[in-house]
Amino acid sequence: MTTTEATSHYDNLQEMSVEALLTSINKEDQTVPMAVAKAIPSIIPLVEEIVAKMSAGGRLFYIGAGTSGRLGVVDASEIPPTYGVAFDQVIGIMAGGDGAIRKAVENAEDDQNQAWKDMEAFGANEGDALIGIAASGRTPYVLGGVQAAMAKGLTTGCIVCNQASPIAHSVKYPIEVVVGPEFVTGSTRMKAGTASKLVLNMISTSVMIKLGHVKGNKMIDMKLSNAKLVERAINMLMSEMEIDRKVAERMIQEHGSVRQAIDHFQAH
Repeated sequence: MTTTEATSHYDNLQEMSVEALLTSINKEDQTVPMAVAKAIPSIIPLVEEIVAKMSAGGRLFYIGAGTSGRLGVVDASEIPPTYGVAFDQVIGIMAGGDGAIRKAVENAEDDQNQAWKDMEAFGANEGDALIGIAASGRTPYVLGGVQAAMAKGLTTGCIVCNQASPIAHSVKYPIEVVVGPEFVTGSTRMKAGTASKLVLNMISTSVMIKLGHVKGNKMIDMKLSNAKLVERAINMLMSEMEIDRKVAERMIQEHGSVRQAIDHFQAH
C-alpha cells in the first residue's frame, strides 16, 4: 500500500467533537512544512533549470488531475497578475479540461495519452519545462504526459507524495514530499494538497524572482488591476523613491506600473 493510501492515525472520526476534529487536523497539518523542507535539495536544480529555460524564451507547464490539477491551474493563473508576465508563460493544464476545475470529469485521469495532446495544443517543445503534479505518483494522465515530454526533450519534474513512484522514475527532477497518512484515509486534498501547494509556491516565486520580477522584496511588475493593487503600488513608490503620496499617485497614473515609474524616475 502507498503512503498516501495508508490508514489514518485517527479512527472513529464521526464520534469526535468539533474541537477534537479541528485540533487533530491541525496537528497533522503541522507535519507538512517539515516534509517539504526535506525536499528542498531536490527542488533547487529544477528551479535553476526552469529559470534557464524561461530566460531563453521557454515556458513552464503544469499538468495534473483532480486536486493536483486544480493546484497547478491556480498557481499558473496567479503568476501573470502578480509578476506581470504574459498569460502564456506559465500554463496549467488539468485532466478533463477547464470544465474539470469545478466539476470532476469521470475517467479523465485514466487516459495516458491525453496530457501530451493537451500540451501539443500549446505548441509544447524542447525549449519548455513541465512539472507533473500527482499525490499518488502514478496518475496515468500525468505519467503519460511526463514520459512524452521527456522523450520530446522538455525539462521534466514532478511533485508527488509517495516514494519511488512511476512518475518520479519518469522525470529528470523528481520532488517527493512524503507527508504520511491523511487524517481522512486517502483524502489527498488535505496534507498532500497542502504540500503540493507549498512546493508550487516555492518554485514559481523563486523562478519569478530570478527572472527579475521582484526588486528588493516588492512585486514591481504586478498588474494594477484593482484599487488594492494601485494603493500597494503607490506605497511602493513612496518607500522606494522617498517621495510624497501626490507625486507617487501621479507617477502611477502616468506610467501604469511600478517598474516603469521607477525607471523613469532613475533616468531623470
